[in-house]
Amino acid sequence: MFTLLTGGAARDCDGRTRREFLRVGALGLGGLALPHLLAAKSLGASNRVVRDKSVVLLFLQGGPTHIETFDPKMTAPAEYRAMFGEVATALPGVTFGSHFSGLAARAEQLAIVRSFSHGNSSHQPASELVASGGNSTKATMGTIYARIAGATNPASGIPMNTVLTPPAAGDKYKGLGAQTDRVTGIGSLSKAYKAFDPSSGGAILDNMQLRVEQNRLDDRRYLLTKLDGIRREADASGALEGADRFQQQAFDVILGGVSDAFNLSQEDPRLVARYDTAEFEIPAKLKKKKANVPAQSPIALGKQMLMARRLVESGCGFVTVTSAGWDMHGNAFGIDDGMPLLGSAVDKAVSAFLDDLHDRGLSDDVLLVVTGEFGRTPRINAKAGRDHWGALCTLALAGGGLRMGQVIGQSDRTASRPTAEPVGVQDLMGTVMHTLFDIGQLRLDSSVPSDIARALTTYQPIPQLI
Repeated sequence: MFTLLTGGAARDCDGRTRREFLRVGALGLGGLALPHLLAAKSLGASNRVVRDKSVVLLFLQGGPTHIETFDPKMTAPAEYRAMFGEVATALPGVTFGSHFSGLAARAEQLAIVRSFSHGNSSHQPASELVASGGNSTKATMGTIYARIAGATNPASGIPMNTVLTPPAAGDKYKGLGAQTDRVTGIGSLSKAYKAFDPSSGGAILDNMQLRVEQNRLDDRRYLLTKLDGIRREADASGALEGADRFQQQAFDVILGGVSDAFNLSQEDPRLVARYDTAEFEIPAKLKKKKANVPAQSPIALGKQMLMARRLVESGCGFVTVTSAGWDMHGNAFGIDDGMPLLGSAVDKAVSAFLDDLHDRGLSDDVLLVVTGEFGRTPRINAKAGRDHWGALCTLALAGGGLRMGQVIGQSDRTASRPTAEPVGVQDLMGTVMHTLFDIGQLRLDSSVPSDIARALTTYQPIPQLI
């Protein structure tokens, strides 16, 4: 992220010292020494196409079990049913896995799809399929959104397509899982629309920090000189692939004070505590089970979801939140030791997110999608885990002005396959895109490439949600 540093110190909710973010919204644009940045116009579609709504995609990387989440099958034989039992929900006759008591109490705000399926059981292609809806460009939903809406919000300067990995929540989470390529791929589209990752870090971002003494903030000529110096350094390094877009986005961050959206220290500590998933840290004994287990801790998830709320409130249209550890074969996590940690963290973080949106009057303006690349095998394996299963997958939705408080579709007796109202990846993408865009207006907009327009006008939303 492009940051204006003033040399002051402050402590955020983790007690970490940070230099203070300052807003420089009054900086005039006339005579800027960055003409190529300011000349770059958004290729976004007209405002009539883009709705005033946002989508948050919580992607549970590794493949979350559909059984221990929202389809527990307690009447099935023991080797199939949810390992930890079930919990009653606010919907009569509907139960969730026992680690989701918070969401069970909020079931009237959810739509649970028990018939989501695509048939692919390999991590990378399944992730790409779910995130792209299988459209011909192979670009993920967030990338397509940014291509139509523009890479940056013209009013606030916020990136319109953002990915939040655990390290985005703070330096203390840098060792946690942060794979993004599978769910933020650009396909055949331009790098200009790739998801903005505030945790990418490195020397390039360090060089793009504008270090200005407090007493020089009113010196416009000095500020412009510093900005131009940053541009020249980045150009000379040759290390910034897609640099024009990155610099433009960073410049917008400075002018709009957008960095505030990524700064959790501005939140009420009581609200931070409602989201906080630090209590679900992996026990030391379990961390020794396999080398990659420590990186799969869910302790950052609550703050990722809080940051997602801050971003959509600031005008970001598509936020992808990633949470690792869901590949519960039993080699690293099994169902037995993974669900009490990861399942409980999702329950707390998502419950807090839904309450927060409601309190702010944003429930109808933000669509939350919770899913992963596939589900898990119906039969529990010898390691107390479940293996890959693309025939049935986890999918839950909330908000967006859609019809909530329902279960869509059915699975068979052992949660192996859909038996009613099947839902596929095109239906999910259709739901997301109809939430974000006025598809009727989009058909008339000549600025939208034909292959994208064809996918968006062909894919239909899940009918029960409309």
